Amino acid sequence: MPEILLLVDVQRNMLEPPGPVPAAREVSLALTTLLERARTAGAPVVFVRNNGGEGDPDLPGTPGWELVHDVLPGEHVIDKHSPDAFLGTGLASLLQPAAPLVVAGMQSEWCVRATALAALERGHPVTLVRGAHATYDAGEPAAAVSRRVEEELAAAGVRIADLDEVTMS
Repeated sequence: MPEILLLVDVQRNMLEPPGPVPAAREVSLALTTLLERARTAGAPVVFVRNNGGEGDPDLPGTPGWELVHDVLPGEHVIDKHSPDAFLGTGLASLLQPAAPLVVAGMQSEWCVRATALAALERGHPVTLVRGAHATYDAGEPAAAVSRRVEEELAAAGVRIADLDEVTMS
């Protein structure tokens, strides 16, 4: 069964000015590499897009809400209103039972974490790509938050992989 690339909240508000995450440049490169690998391999791609409320930088229809990458024919976009991309969306119906997922995107401690844990609960093997997820500084440096999330997810059963280990085959 081919791996499915799940790009969580790869939206302009977090990766482009005026308020990108601290590691926006590096993470953007890693995300683009993953997407190119998935497309080259013919792997399914699902974009998850957060829909913020009034005054949020990802309010639907605003520039910050837009996805960074173009969606190609055959790729899917799931709009969500909570950190868990499965909650109240059609994501589960897009995925075959036990399909392996490669997860990357924004924000490590919120939507990436919640979606990876929800996928595990549904029986999906999950790989989180180190360097292809990020967050903001919040009481501690963003890189430390991302590392802490990786440790938590690894303990829960998520495979943590470096970018060069993920081939999308």
